[in-house]
Amino acid sequence: MIIKKFKSCLLLILFFLVQPDLPAYTLDYKIHNGDLLQISLPGEQTLKTPFQVDRQGRIILPEAGALQVAGLSIKEITSLVSSKLDKLFVDIENLNVYLLKKQLIISVRGYVVQPGEFTLQSDASIQLAIYAAGGLRAGAQLDRIQLIRDKNTTVFNYKQYLDSGDRTLLPELKSMDALFIPASPMTGNVEVEFNPAEMANAGDSANNSDAIKVFGEVNRPGSFAYRESMDIVDLLMGSGGVTRYAGVEQIRVITRGRPALFNLREYLDTGDQKHLPKITAGATVFVPKQQEEIKSGAHMVYVMGEVAKPGAYESKNGATFMDILANAGGPTRFAESRQIRIIKADTSIVAFDLSAYTEGGRGGKPPAISPGDAIFVPEKTDMNEKSWLKVTPNRAVRVIGAVIRPGRIEWSDEMSLLDLLAHVGGPTPRADTSNIEIVIPQKNGAGEVYNFDLNAFLKQGQSDQNLPAIKAGSTIMIQELPQDPSNNKSQWVRQSSEKSIYIFGQVGAPGRYMFSNEMNFLDILSAADGPTDQADLRNIRINHRDSKNKGVSKLDLALYFETGDDSLLPIVKTGDAIYIPEKNRIWLDQSKESTVRVLGAVNKPGRYRFDDTMTLLDLLAEAGGTVEDAYIENITVVNLSCCKDQARSFDLGEFSRSAAFNYLPVLRAGDTVYIPYRSESAYEKFRNGLTDVIQVVALGALIGLL
Repeated sequence: MIIKKFKSCLLLILFFLVQPDLPAYTLDYKIHNGDLLQISLPGEQTLKTPFQVDRQGRIILPEAGALQVAGLSIKEITSLVSSKLDKLFVDIENLNVYLLKKQLIISVRGYVVQPGEFTLQSDASIQLAIYAAGGLRAGAQLDRIQLIRDKNTTVFNYKQYLDSGDRTLLPELKSMDALFIPASPMTGNVEVEFNPAEMANAGDSANNSDAIKVFGEVNRPGSFAYRESMDIVDLLMGSGGVTRYAGVEQIRVITRGRPALFNLREYLDTGDQKHLPKITAGATVFVPKQQEEIKSGAHMVYVMGEVAKPGAYESKNGATFMDILANAGGPTRFAESRQIRIIKADTSIVAFDLSAYTEGGRGGKPPAISPGDAIFVPEKTDMNEKSWLKVTPNRAVRVIGAVIRPGRIEWSDEMSLLDLLAHVGGPTPRADTSNIEIVIPQKNGAGEVYNFDLNAFLKQGQSDQNLPAIKAGSTIMIQELPQDPSNNKSQWVRQSSEKSIYIFGQVGAPGRYMFSNEMNFLDILSAADGPTDQADLRNIRINHRDSKNKGVSKLDLALYFETGDDSLLPIVKTGDAIYIPEKNRIWLDQSKESTVRVLGAVNKPGRYRFDDTMTLLDLLAEAGGTVEDAYIENITVVNLSCCKDQARSFDLGEFSRSAAFNYLPVLRAGDTVYIPYRSESAYEKFRNGLTDVIQVVALGALIGLL
């Protein structure tokens, strides 16, 4: 035990020999945040790294966790560490805790290069803390630096320390202190890079109530601290002097709410001090912009509108239109160079197309310019411009209807109809481009209507010479194709009958459809969703309303699908009407000479369509077959002939046993087939009569017995 204590004392002596800068009172020193501790336990490698006391006053021991050590002495910390490590290590008698280094934890905030928290030596000063944060930023306010300690704030003048070097002007730092460096109010609310020297020249006032404000046409506007000896010349010099555009004869000075004018030119010409206004605290100095004099005279030519430098120019002898326009900087990119107008001194107007002139002299020679004339270069009209006042009616073409951007478009004779349609974005997907209506004004004031088929023009590859000649003042109307007639019948009003075709009866969507003469019968049938399952395809009727081919034609569409013969399809044109009847109601649509009547004991008596390929058996099958009470042994067939009708009997029962097709009666359209009921036969009548007689005789015999 004595040897162990001797070893501990020897290690302690050696430690102090190695660290000669540690004070003798280290064992009684109260540990602060930021201090660096050394824990010594021979043979334990995990404790060799020094432990720094963090912001919460703790050290973190491996496997033992956090220990609160701030405010404790070395002896107390040794006891606390021993109690924690006693459970982890077998032998801790040689455990020792030393204060390795005193340190401060300082937070530096505000207008510094790298704000943050820093660990400094115990005797660190304010300047060292600022240095640790990378130094002050340009624009830091040095006379209002704050030291924050335990929620108490102390403001000190760091600028005064820099001027004098007196360290007593700076407060001492303690661990957990915070420094805040504010920004100068002259930097404003926006982060900018600036030169402090120039800012000082442009204004050095931090007190807005007494500051003298200088602005306007000066090189460096700003606010200046008031001094009794200053005058307005000092203020203008501090602002970098006036600019070349300054109106020095009309400088405004407001002192104590009273405005006054100061003529700097007059003062410089005379040097009389009485011209200097008195400057008081809070005064305002404004240097206005010099106003140019209005140029006028008998030798002036005026250039206005979209030119680089509009204004009045003196007209010299021999000056041409191009000379004056070039002196005005030429037209801008927004200029409408095709519509330049020269307003002559005698109020007459001369139009000139500069673009045509530059493209080969087609616009004629430039007009002669005389003194007093005015050249006006108008602004190019924007295609999205809503105001139509910029383009007069005699220079515009109206495009309405189914185009992307309908409106009034400025017209040039170099354009064509295709150029115009391209300018408005082209027709919409629902536009009827096969019948574009164009109204072209005539000299007598009337309008000539012209219909143009754009589809045919494009398909046939025609030349631009076939395009209609458009003039300014024309109106172009592009109709819109109608929507589904079954759901939008109001759209029919916008579709003329000359462009329509009609389809009725057993189709999916009967109605009126847009049609062109390039289409055929199958096109319109497909547009109407085709025939329904009840359609009578063999008796389709087409009413031709064309002036050349009036009349009604009949179509056997079933035969067309059986043979594929295109010659069976009729030629339909706009205005025609197509009717597809219902196959179960042929007696309404067909004459008696084209059908066969089936009467009597069948399930579905009526009129049926008949052709030469059918037999009596086919007809009975169409009629649903005979009923149970049918007298099939005596079927009557009445043949219709040109001279006299003939009747034949047919035994269907015998035919079913013999299968002799030769005995089948021949049927033609217009015949009548009658299948009697069995109750109508002579044998059945005789059997019924015999039954009645027997019943009467039996009844008489019974009465006699009674």
